[in-house]
Amino acid sequence: MVVAPTLSTVVRRLPLGLTVLAGREALDRLVRWVAVSELEDPTPFLEGGELVLTTGMRLDARNAGVYVERLVGRGVAGLGFGVGLGHETIPEALVEAAARAGLPLVEVPRDTPFVAIGKTVSELIAAEQYDELSRAFAAQGRLTRAALRPEGPRAVIDRLARELGGWAILLDEAGAVRHMAGRGAAAAAGDLGPELERLRRITSRGAPASVALSSPDEHVIVRPLGARRVRGFLAVGIGRSFTPVAHTVVNAAASLLTLAVEHGGEYLAAERRVRSAVLRLLLAGQVDAGCETLERLGERLDGEPLVAVACAGEPEAVLEAAGSEFAAADGDRVVLLVPVSRAGAVAAALGEHGPVGVGDPAGLGDLRAGLDQADQALAAARRGGARVVRFADLAGQGLLALLDPDVAEAFSSALLAPLREYGSRADLLGSLRAYLDCNGHWDAAAQRLGVHRHTLRYRMRRVAELVGRDLEDPAVRAELWVALAVAR
Repeated sequence: MVVAPTLSTVVRRLPLGLTVLAGREALDRLVRWVAVSELEDPTPFLEGGELVLTTGMRLDARNAGVYVERLVGRGVAGLGFGVGLGHETIPEALVEAAARAGLPLVEVPRDTPFVAIGKTVSELIAAEQYDELSRAFAAQGRLTRAALRPEGPRAVIDRLARELGGWAILLDEAGAVRHMAGRGAAAAAGDLGPELERLRRITSRGAPASVALSSPDEHVIVRPLGARRVRGFLAVGIGRSFTPVAHTVVNAAASLLTLAVEHGGEYLAAERRVRSAVLRLLLAGQVDAGCETLERLGERLDGEPLVAVACAGEPEAVLEAAGSEFAAADGDRVVLLVPVSRAGAVAAALGEHGPVGVGDPAGLGDLRAGLDQADQALAAARRGGARVVRFADLAGQGLLALLDPDVAEAFSSALLAPLREYGSRADLLGSLRAYLDCNGHWDAAAQRLGVHRHTLRYRMRRVAELVGRDLEDPAVRAELWVALAVAR
């Protein structure tokens, strides 16, 4: 797109001595070039946007109207008429035709050569281009300085919205908003889904792409971010068409954001690998080595005791939600080590991303036990569909709360099946339950059942025969108690 001065700027150049005779209301048109022609129909040699200069050698009252209509149809910026050669003054018919058509008509005095007008327009175009480049370079500098700030990409988005006088949105590769700035950004964010999907399809074929949308009130550009694959999106919107400077500014911002997501992603991946290694050192009891390694990242574990938190949500989302807390992906869950004072808030926040297990407070040397507790609580959260389960609460529910319900039920069904299938009218399951509840005391159990103790002894012998177990063995009694406790 050629940068061009307006016709008003050209006319105001005092040395040219130009006078506007018609079409003054259209002097804001851009003059893209100067064309000199004495043809009755110069339009085949024009592209539109030119200031046409003529001495009117072939113009008179008969063809003035047609001549103007042709120029207007071609989209010229204006007509300059040189007087003092073919005509001492501009023909009145030409002035009237130009006024009717709204075509700017400029009188060029005899002493002003057409070449001077051409040079002036050329110089103005060069000056506009220089000014355009200067504004673009200045905007790029401000964007670069924003990128170097601690908040990085967020600062770039804020700066970009101010440079454009519109809005800017940074989205991750899934289309979730990471940061937005400028009036109208929040409303626009909800409408970008279809355009992001279009970009994904196009870029999946290896072709670089962007999407431009226009409406009477808004112009929008959406660009993917990333070098080898899409790692996010940049969307910008303004209330007017994008100028060359605006396009340059958007391109500069996209480049800076691409560098940020690419290099930031590599650094983040390396940092997460180090954290995972630190976690393994701590769990292995190598506390000094783990803390020293963490300090090389400029971090430290914030005091003792610490609480181990295990979350089974999507790792990237959990690590993002962890913020500045120590977090490391380990196996099928993310492990966090947080101070006691923040454990409750952290667990609640992570519960939005998946089931969470929370261990008891532990010193650095006891983190293995704390994580084991968190894992047991996490297993209970998964089984019960709870968001957050604390080991302290779990332990208070007794041994049965630690068992997998499906596994426990299968064990109970298999162990008690012979008793349920026994054909006698004697209630062996009820008798066994009373016997175990009374800790094997015959008289107390028989009294509870309302039978003679010899009857109860007979029933217990039948139980032992049917299940193939020795009821005098404490381990057998424990198994039968668990089977009865979880029986349905």
